[in-house]
Order: sequence, then C-alpha cells, then structure tokens
Amino acid sequence: MTRFEPAVLALADALRARGWRLACAESCTGGLLAAACTAVAGSSDWFERGVVSYSNDAKTTLLGVPAATIDAHGAVSEEVARAMAEGLLARAPVELTLAVTGIAGPGGAVPGKPVGTVWIAWAVAGRTEARLLQLDGDRAAVREATVDAALVALVAAARA
Repeated sequence: MTRFEPAVLALADALRARGWRLACAESCTGGLLAAACTAVAGSSDWFERGVVSYSNDAKTTLLGVPAATIDAHGAVSEEVARAMAEGLLARAPVELTLAVTGIAGPGGAVPGKPVGTVWIAWAVAGRTEARLLQLDGDRAAVREATVDAALVALVAAARA
C-alpha cells in the first residue's frame, strides 16, 4: 500500500458513487497527485487526465490562464490556482478538477511567498474553491503534504 492509497480509495469511492470523473492540473507537484491516483487498480473508472503545467506558458496554453492574471498576481496565487482549475474543467470531460501551484523549494521564494506556499483550487460546475497551504519541510515533504491536502479537498468536494 502506498502512502496515499487510503485517501485515493476514499476519493475513488466518492467519485464512483456520483458517476464523476477527475482531472488534475499540477505545477509544483509535477504529476505526483496524478501518479497517486493512478497507482490504484481501477483508476481509469474515475481518473480522466493529469496536466503538468509547470511553466507559465503551459498554464496559459494548456489551461487558458490569462497571462495578465499571472502578471498581476504571480503564478503562485489564488487567482491562478482558480483559473487553472476552471480552465481544466472547461477543457476536460470531467465533473471535478483540482489545480496545484506553489513553491516547493528549496529556491523560488519571493517576498510574501516563502518556500512551502501552495495554493490548491478545485472546481465543479458553477463552483470553485481555493485553499492556501503554508507547508514546512524540504521539497519532497512540501510536495507530499500538498498531495495529502489535495486528496482531502477532493474527497470533500466529491461528497458535497
């Protein structure tokens, strides 16, 4: 059993119960959430796609995040996380999306956004929510804690 498996199985049950499918847009986690989801057998029933949108260009071209939003707020912001989740929802045949953007470290910190600053956002038709995470630890710890938080948010969203 992987570290994420119990939460992924809970997510799978919640999505299957509603007949929903999931897509993820990941920046600082670099596909770790998608890997956690697809590590369990039967994930093709509910996991539709994952997009690693690490660069700002990928965020704009693959997810439709306006460059002006990135310029105004920075890639690591609530506004960009929301736009990523909403852009993926508009492009993928799914009912639920989750987006992650953050600073996993050890570099990349900017004033007001230290290493461990991560925004997650999830979207369903007509509703987008976002949460700021301020995480401690090295790069691996920040990425893993982000996936943990994302899975909790997704399970709650799928059960709402």
